[in-house]
Amino acid sequence: MPQLNPAPWFAILVFSWLVFLTILPPKILAHSFPNEPTTQSAEKPKTESWTWPWL
Repeated sequence: MPQLNPAPWFAILVFSWLVFLTILPPKILAHSFPNEPTTQSAEKPKTESWTWPWL
């Protein structure tokens, strides 16, 4: 049964993973997002206490 011979399929699997791991990560990491997140300031804004009109 020749389909049980793992030699060519294992080589194809290893070669395809090597191609994926050498070509795709730089392309993915070079992607830039149009809206970069901005860091918020550490201090919280001052909030006024609410005056309830019925009290």
